[in-house]
Amino acid sequence: MSRFATRFAPSPTGRLHKGHAFSALTAFSAAQDAGGRFLLRIEDIDPTRCKPEFEDGIYEDLRWLGLDWEEPVRRQSDHLDDYAAAVETLRQRGLVYRCFRTRKEILDGIGHAPHGITDAARPGPHSANEEAELLQSGKPFAWRLSLERARDTIGGAAWDNLSFFEEGHGPDGETGHIRARPELAGDVVLARKDAGAAYHLAAPHDDALQGITHIIRGQDLFEATHIQRLIQTLFGWDEPVYRHHRLMTDTNGKRFAKRDGSVTLAALRENGVSADALRAEVLSQMTL
Repeated sequence: MSRFATRFAPSPTGRLHKGHAFSALTAFSAAQDAGGRFLLRIEDIDPTRCKPEFEDGIYEDLRWLGLDWEEPVRRQSDHLDDYAAAVETLRQRGLVYRCFRTRKEILDGIGHAPHGITDAARPGPHSANEEAELLQSGKPFAWRLSLERARDTIGGAAWDNLSFFEEGHGPDGETGHIRARPELAGDVVLARKDAGAAYHLAAPHDDALQGITHIIRGQDLFEATHIQRLIQTLFGWDEPVYRHHRLMTDTNGKRFAKRDGSVTLAALRENGVSADALRAEVLSQMTL
């Protein structure tokens, strides 16, 4: 394997909090211990939620924590053509299909699918006539990965042997060689007509491009590994090692999250908390 390389890849949809500091310092420390590379990547492919001021805040907060990283920083919004080219490659291979169904329509279909959510998450292509009519109407659509075509492409044996190596632990203690089960995710969205690439395509694309050997991230992203291993296989990208870590929690055992309004690093800084004190708190959590 090439020289150890890992990354911290936040989305600028809000200011960083203690949970982000925990994840960033975990990856940064791993790179330092291995004498390897540490990269920062800005995953700003959602134009409705990502804001320039939050991106500026990421740089400010990480520098305050004492982190440094390779330059230049890859901003995903600057490389939408790369992801569009990847989707086009899959389209030419017959591995994706246009889906005009809304999220609500997909969820409503769960109750009518003969096998429940597994079928509902794999709605399949529209008929040729229906697709032509929907395209003519200008209705927005998403490109979904066809698990059926993906399995046919790599073959049944390769599908059954698809796996990843986990150096850390999943939410239920999963570790070591783990069989990948992409069917758990269904026919995931890889791109939208109006919003460019989706996470499941852009993240593994950039990991391969940037030579990431170790993906160090929170257990909340453990399940994403299953479908991302399939995408890596379809493109022939190198398989990284995974090291999922537990999530930092507050005194009540609740994990920090943007949507819950967790106290930000900027607020801690303004209230006189030092970077040394925060790093010490995070280090104590990392050793639990």
